[in-house]
Amino acid sequence: MVSVIIPALNEEKTIRQVIRQAKRNEMVTEIIVVDDMSTDDTIAEARKEDVRVITSTHVGKGDAMREGMMMAKNDILVFLEADLPSYEEDIVAKLTAPLISGEADFVKSYFERQSGRMAEILAKPLLDTFFPHLLKFKQPLSGMIAGRKSIFQKVEFDNDYGVDIGLLIDMHHLQARIAEVCIGEVEVDRHPLHVLSRMAKQVAGAIFKRVNIFDSSRRQEEDAPPPMREQVEFALKEMERSPRKMIVFDMDNTLLQGSFIQKAAEQFGFTRELQDILSQQKSNYIKTQKIARLLEGRTFAELIHVVESIPLIGDAVLVIRELQVRGYVCGIISDSYHAIANHVKNLLGLDFTLGNELEFRKSVATGEVRIPSQLLKDRFSQCDHDHCKSNMFQYILHRFGISLADSVAVGDGENDICMVKMAGTGISFNSVTPGVDAVADYVFRGDSLKPVLEVVR
Repeated sequence: MVSVIIPALNEEKTIRQVIRQAKRNEMVTEIIVVDDMSTDDTIAEARKEDVRVITSTHVGKGDAMREGMMMAKNDILVFLEADLPSYEEDIVAKLTAPLISGEADFVKSYFERQSGRMAEILAKPLLDTFFPHLLKFKQPLSGMIAGRKSIFQKVEFDNDYGVDIGLLIDMHHLQARIAEVCIGEVEVDRHPLHVLSRMAKQVAGAIFKRVNIFDSSRRQEEDAPPPMREQVEFALKEMERSPRKMIVFDMDNTLLQGSFIQKAAEQFGFTRELQDILSQQKSNYIKTQKIARLLEGRTFAELIHVVESIPLIGDAVLVIRELQVRGYVCGIISDSYHAIANHVKNLLGLDFTLGNELEFRKSVATGEVRIPSQLLKDRFSQCDHDHCKSNMFQYILHRFGISLADSVAVGDGENDICMVKMAGTGISFNSVTPGVDAVADYVFRGDSLKPVLEVVR
């Protein structure tokens, strides 16, 4: 069986036709769209095709490819470009044939056209100098490839335009059997010169790195984690439509029937350490830092598998759809991690999510965490907590001019009290914390979110 992985960045116009192209092959049992933090409707369009959607931990094709590989269930993997033009060829069949027949371990593709400017002017001359055996490949920079998961786990995914040439060289170093297949004819857009310049630097960098031509400062740069994105600005992109009403949910024990960190503690064996931290008379800020260290060394895929093992509230998707129809922008503000909450957002079709930023390096958690500044106490804060969801809630309302009367907050725990109290309509849902019930306008218990629809305008 075959898993198809489609890294995608702002490809709302073509993503569905690429998914349909993959579905044409009967060997495909899994399609994973790895969204690279698109600012358009790529995720919404992909979800219409009923495929798995995840969001990468950092902007960049390499991380998206690696994380798609980590999540894949099958051993044969196919990577497709999200802007692939529609044509009649069964690309998956062509790419996987040498693998299925046992003739190859890794497959590159080429089109029936002249190789691009970057390949002819830069990549091929450099290959001729350092890796002449690879000159036989017509299009060494092609991004549509296939191989076995077991061999992809042994190579490096550069997180820029150098990823494709880097994979080819790494496969050569592993002495993998490499095949190249023609997948038809296609016309591609020609990149402007300023884009080609950036691509050239990154392609050359991938080659030089593999022949040890780097100075010490560049090595340190390569080893450093990618810079963190401005999470809040990215997360709130969906609200640029100037919404007038907003509803915010907590994630743990509200949209999920359980707690992510408690489940992770069970699966990874740090329950005692977690309870020790939670019982300390420390600020929530310090506890958040300490808890993140318990996740050091865990891969992105391991963490996503944890959250997927926790059942969702059964009718959450239907309730969220109805709220969106009524004009609400729907989101999550969580004390958990953005990568986790964002996956729940993708599953439920929410508009945004905000949480603490767990740091990843090459898709592995470093144990470091960054708390968005909008959660921290400032002169506008309505409570004395060092960081609080109500601060973020207030920030969003102010930024988009949404009145308190048109805001709703749904939560269950002590960390939700201030937010539920602040909202125009505060809802306690399955709470075991008396303080939440005390400040809420409505208290609901059960396995359904439908009562929320009865009390919001």
